[in-house]
Order: sequence, then C-alpha cells, then structure tokens
Amino acid sequence: MEIQKARITAIGTYVPERRLTNHDLERMVETSDEWIVQRTGIRERRISEPKQYTSDLCVAAVTDLMHRYGKSIADVDFIIVATSTPDFPFPSTASIIQDRLGIASATGAIDISAACAGFVYGLHMANGLIAAGLHRKILVIGAETLTKITDYTDRTTCVLFGDGAGAVLVEKEEGDLPSSFLSTHLSTEGSGGTHIYQTRIANQWNGVELIDKQLLVQNGREVFKWVVRTVPEGMQQVLQKAQMEMNQVDWFIPHSANLRIIEPLCERSGFPLEKALYSLEYFGNTSAATIPLALDLGLREGKVHNGDRALLYGFGAGLVQAGLLIHILMDSPLNAPTPL
Repeated sequence: MEIQKARITAIGTYVPERRLTNHDLERMVETSDEWIVQRTGIRERRISEPKQYTSDLCVAAVTDLMHRYGKSIADVDFIIVATSTPDFPFPSTASIIQDRLGIASATGAIDISAACAGFVYGLHMANGLIAAGLHRKILVIGAETLTKITDYTDRTTCVLFGDGAGAVLVEKEEGDLPSSFLSTHLSTEGSGGTHIYQTRIANQWNGVELIDKQLLVQNGREVFKWVVRTVPEGMQQVLQKAQMEMNQVDWFIPHSANLRIIEPLCERSGFPLEKALYSLEYFGNTSAATIPLALDLGLREGKVHNGDRALLYGFGAGLVQAGLLIHILMDSPLNAPTPL
C-alpha cells in the first residue's frame, strides 16, 4: 500500500480575554508575584467565563485558523480534540464542534485523553490516518478550561493553570512537498497515575485512596522527577528514529508546564534554552493547549519559519509522554492572526 504524505497546513489559537495575574492571586492565597515567577516563570494566565466551555475555545481557535489561512473546513473528514476538560463526559467535544462549525456529517469525531501530551498524540494519530489513506483532511485541536477544575485553596497548584486552545489542519499532501512528520516516540508509566489526577467515578488506584474532591490533584515534586528523568531520553529516541542530531533541530517546543522543568530538560539534552518555545509566561499551564500556543507564538513573533524543524514534546497525567519531530511546511497565511 502506498504511504500518503501528511502536512500541517494551517494553525489557529485562542485564549479567553479575562486575565488572572500573580497580583490577583496574592489576594486569593498566601503567595507573591516574586515567588510564582521564581518557581514557575508564570506571570499571568487566562480564565474562561463561567459559561464559556472548552468547545467555545475550540471554535474560536478554528475560526482564527480559517481567517488567517483562508481555509474551508466544510470538507474536514475527521476531528480530534485533545482535552482533559471536555464540556461533557459524552457527547464528545469534537461532535459539538462538528455541529457548531457546520462540518459535513460524514466525518469522524473523537476526544482523546492524554492530558498534557494530548495534542502531540492527536498529531500522531492524524498522520497515521492520512498515511494509511483513510482520511484526507483532519482538524487536530488541543484545548482546556483547567481553571474550572482548579482548587483555588491549594497554593501549589492554583498558580499554574490557565485556559486556551490551539488548532491545526493536517491534510494529505497532493503536491511535491514532503511530509510534516519525521519521527515520533511514545511512552507510558501508568504506575505513576497517582501523581496527577481528577476523580470522577473511581476514587482509588491500585488500592490507594485518592483525594476525592472532583478537582485537579497534583504531586508536583514527583511529576518533576519523572519528567527530568525520562524526557531527555525520549527526546533522543525521537532524533535517533529520524537519524538526526540535536543540532539539526531548530526549535524545542515542550509542554509548558513550568519553566523550572524546561530548564533542566534543555540542560540534560544539550539543547539551548534560547531555542525553546513556551507559552506559560502569560498563559500559564494550559495542558493540551500549551504546545500549539507556543508554536503559534513563535510564528506570530517571526521566530519560526517554513523549513524549520521543531521537536514537540508533551508529558503529563497517565503518566504519558509523546515526542514528535516535525518539518514546518505550512501554507502562506492570507490575513494577520487575531491578537491574543
């Protein structure tokens, strides 16, 4: 069977208008702007309105994509939404988006739950579906409204999370351009699931009683140790599969969990920190949305260009991680992006 080429052709992003600054948090919990910046690199985050849900953010991100690139999505034949904060357990957020954007009913629509690695998982799946000849035009969206499940009495976690969405269009390449997808690496350590979770139905894990408050619970110290221990090796796995060296990668785009995680990842992998792109400073940790937001910020600021190679790397609850090396070969935008 002939392998089809898949190319990321367009991107769009959206964050809510409401800002929650470190100074706002000083009035809510025992913390300070200096403490938060020093330990996380975050200065503010965006907060969805009470009746603004993940599907609303997704629609706005796709609308930005269509405006910038002049793309029609009426013929999209698969929708993948990576989120840990869907509007409902069911129906899927992807099916809500299909309806609201008027996409043909002859399309697949699924939500995937891979936490902060979700967007990379979505790209991996889209590439496989197009390479196999099963689909031609796929929307991949990473979106979260994490502030709706954040415990604002927990000073160690409430300073981290924000809301946002990023969407890309992955299409079958009909011309002479190469595929956007160069190599990938996936890894799972399910035994670490107790380190970051939200209870819903079950309230225990392998006999361990969990904190059952329906809000996000995280052991940041253990997650940090797992990331720093495993991700640099995963990065090397991605490069080995592509038969490339680290100095051939133009940009490292990790999940924007915390700047104090990104720094040791760059140090241990030998990748220069100044070539790492992140979205956490003004948007916080938006889980599945951090990587598309960071990529788009690089494009908006004129740092990232067609022809560049970027190593995307997501990691989070599960514990799961996903690395993907891409060749940036997007279509030319027709309009300026909507300001964030």
